[in-house]
Amino acid sequence: MRNYLGIPMRLWHFSLLMSALTLITYNIPFYLFVSSHSELPLVRRIVFIASLAAIMLALNFLVCYLVTFLLRYVGRVLIAVTHIFNATCLYFVVVYNTLMDGSMMGNVFNTRYSEASGYFTVPLFATIIILGIVPAVYVLWQKIDYGHWKQLGISAASALGTSLALVLLNFNQFLWIGQYDTELGGLLMPWSYIVNSCRILSQQHEANAQEILLPDATFADADSTAVVLVIGESARSANFALYGYGKNTTPRLSAMTDVTALPARSCATYTTAGVKSILEYADQSALYEILPNYLFRTGADVAWRTSNWGEPPVHINEYVTRQELEQQYPDCEPHYDGVLFAGIKQRIVGSGNNKVLIVLHTSTSHGPRYDTQYPPRFELFTPVCKSVEEGKENIAGLVNAYDNTIIYTDHLLADLIDTLRTITNRHTAMLFVSDHGESLGENGLFMHGVPMSIAPREQYMIPFIVWTSPGFRTIKNPEREVDQHSVFHSVLNLLGVTSPIYDADKDIFQCATSLK
Repeated sequence: MRNYLGIPMRLWHFSLLMSALTLITYNIPFYLFVSSHSELPLVRRIVFIASLAAIMLALNFLVCYLVTFLLRYVGRVLIAVTHIFNATCLYFVVVYNTLMDGSMMGNVFNTRYSEASGYFTVPLFATIIILGIVPAVYVLWQKIDYGHWKQLGISAASALGTSLALVLLNFNQFLWIGQYDTELGGLLMPWSYIVNSCRILSQQHEANAQEILLPDATFADADSTAVVLVIGESARSANFALYGYGKNTTPRLSAMTDVTALPARSCATYTTAGVKSILEYADQSALYEILPNYLFRTGADVAWRTSNWGEPPVHINEYVTRQELEQQYPDCEPHYDGVLFAGIKQRIVGSGNNKVLIVLHTSTSHGPRYDTQYPPRFELFTPVCKSVEEGKENIAGLVNAYDNTIIYTDHLLADLIDTLRTITNRHTAMLFVSDHGESLGENGLFMHGVPMSIAPREQYMIPFIVWTSPGFRTIKNPEREVDQHSVFHSVLNLLGVTSPIYDADKDIFQCATSLK
């Protein structure tokens, strides 16, 4: 190898080698998907797959040639980095059946180390080293004869001509490609994560722009009211006993006759979009003023407590993280969501404002390490798997770990309701809504993030659990399925807010007389 690496390789040889390596090593899931979903006869299917391979080979060759020729060693660094990213993405595609689409890249950009560390396993590092770092070292070490501009022109023309000819020969397959564009785009390395990362960064740039203010609102009454909105993480209604699950995962809530579990679905299958839907008045691509900002500007006392992330920009005076709450309440168990609920009564009673909204953004049911999301005393269903990867071989253990997170959620919500019951000088209400659901091995899928157009029910059917103090609001139709946008309008009702954008159809409660 030493003698070979010491001899400069012509750039078109190097580019062809890199393109072939990318094609063979990182895109096998892509071709398996094409093979399994194409309805062409066997021979035509083979020809179609071979054509796709040739197109990818030519285009990857072209990009590698251009990047390396124009940027020289910097271009080689970029190519080396893509090998490492390719290997990492390949691991998650194979092990977790994920797609590197916009949803998944949104999750990546909004994941903190504390969550990502749950994925750090020996197989992951082995994959990165063997399929990522080793090729990357070769890319940086191999000497290259970059050639001349004329050779660049010939190579580029050849690659483009070959690609165009093959595209025209397979033009009749464009309808099929359009049918599966999300899946194909999410499996094609390295373009899946490169293109979708650019899309996410562009969206985040737009999101950081000034939010669009909603029409001014007023309070229609002077009633003293406190609403606690609990945003769940990765909680699916299928595993709540309140929704008919066979295991008693909600013993305390199920025993409360004044608790209602509404059938509900999320508007997305990943945190950023799910939380945005919970907090916005309607399904909007633009960034409009979200519920806590709107109520704070209107004059309510608003607090946000979080052990999670991914929410739109929150513009209020009191935004507190779990770490800050752990310092404020040292007697609470650290590292768990229980600390978000600490001192809630004192916070409400001590407010001098008639209208109080407290948002608790939890992370209780987030994977891949469900077993780390609850205190040991809540491990009632055993045995448990330590990770989603381990759970692929032991679905029952994975479900047990997940169900224990629901047991813990039941404890937190029941304690919160019991606390609110003791506040007698205010109307009080609690709403629990999850950002999205979760797959636990059904159809070979795990966790969440599948595009809504093809997402399984487990990833979008969510709990929407409601409690109000006696004599307060009444739910008008407990059987009707709602979505996350009902939260905005229902909270406006609870707090007696009059607003031009209030939508009674999205409100789960009977409309107060003063708001009619």
